[in-house]
Amino acid sequence: MDTVLKIVQTINAYMSDYILIFLLVGIGLFYTIKTRFVQVRCFGEGMKKVFGNFSMKGGKQKGGLSSFQALSTAIAAQVGTGNIVGACSAILVGGPGAIFWMWFIAFFGMATIYAEAVLAQKTRVENADGSISGGPVYYIREAFKGKFGKVLSAIFSVTLILALGFMGTMVQSNSIAESCNNAFGIPTWAIGVTLVLVSAFIFIGGIQRIASVTEKIVPVMAVLYIVFGLIVLGVNIKNVPEAFGMIFKYAFVPQAILGGGVGAALKAAISQGAKRGLFSNEAGMGSTPHAHAMANVEKPHDQGVVAMIGVFIDTFVVLTMTALVVISTLYANGGPLADGSEDGFTKSNLMQNAFSTVFGENLGGIFVAVCLLFFAFSTILSWNFFGKLNVESLFGKKLPVLIYSLIAIVFIFLGSILSNDLVWELADMFNNLMVIPNVIALFALSAIVASATKKK
Repeated sequence: MDTVLKIVQTINAYMSDYILIFLLVGIGLFYTIKTRFVQVRCFGEGMKKVFGNFSMKGGKQKGGLSSFQALSTAIAAQVGTGNIVGACSAILVGGPGAIFWMWFIAFFGMATIYAEAVLAQKTRVENADGSISGGPVYYIREAFKGKFGKVLSAIFSVTLILALGFMGTMVQSNSIAESCNNAFGIPTWAIGVTLVLVSAFIFIGGIQRIASVTEKIVPVMAVLYIVFGLIVLGVNIKNVPEAFGMIFKYAFVPQAILGGGVGAALKAAISQGAKRGLFSNEAGMGSTPHAHAMANVEKPHDQGVVAMIGVFIDTFVVLTMTALVVISTLYANGGPLADGSEDGFTKSNLMQNAFSTVFGENLGGIFVAVCLLFFAFSTILSWNFFGKLNVESLFGKKLPVLIYSLIAIVFIFLGSILSNDLVWELADMFNNLMVIPNVIALFALSAIVASATKKK
């Protein structure tokens, strides 16, 4: 396993340090200009569409999902361990400045995800049974007719199945198991068995059951996390300005806290921001368009602006809360990590230590464990569904889907008992590989997105 870990880490180093940054910033900047800063111009419109008719009871749709159900399913995929464990990992490895680069990626990512949602709506299909299917596979084939499009879409499907259906769910179950073991002392294998049983029940119910669960879990878990986070920030209010200052300062002079040379430290901060930013908000990865394709809206633009709000909530609200809580309690005002030391702190326990400074060791650990349980579990549900859609695209329904579901359940259990580092590195590798075919298609179909923006 150590040998495999080193190989995967080497691949990820090249992907995140060079290819990923170029692709994510490039496509985000491209669509920001192409849509005339749609993430700024249409931000208010997106907020109105999300919260103007807010309802946690979307009901069963004749085909597809309500716009809010689609957003909830997308946010359930976005708001997972990446917002807690992933953000903590970025801070530990890249310093507080890594959060600035996560914001940077997310700002341009809002334009990217607008394009993904628009294209998913434009190219979605209605099946014989009245259900709706859509996502990158469909717009990749639209972008490239013939054999090349089929091959490129197949590559995307395979990497998504591995990234989300298998490796990604391992990350989520791993984080749930570790945090619950730390907080409650429950054996990780027991948590794995419980996750398997509950997941299997919901998987059987299909997208309608998943949407019904996520539209209730997502708003509640987000509000609770923000409220408790605000309490921590309130107690440490004098450290909050310094925490913000550290994010901006160490984005450009990270060597002051990480040590080493300027170039190496800056590369660490930026690459962590790009890598963890992708894992957190998923803009450009091609995962959430599967949910946005199913939204019943008047025109593609409507779901595009809703999708932007998903990235905003994920990064600028939930992830920022994580960052400020950690930095204000553990870094600012001479905290235990102020000198860059990592003694006794890991990406898995950093947030628990931060909350414990206000709520005490037991309550702080329990709260983070419960948050991770709901955040990560909702992500497992959405990612499994996205994987299922791509299995159907490659191999058809029934038996292939059954085999996929059984393998996915095994991976959920394995994630709860395997090495934390290897699980995360494998997930990162396949997440990175997903980006390539998706971004190629996004560049090719820019005219369609620009047209939808003008007709809004």
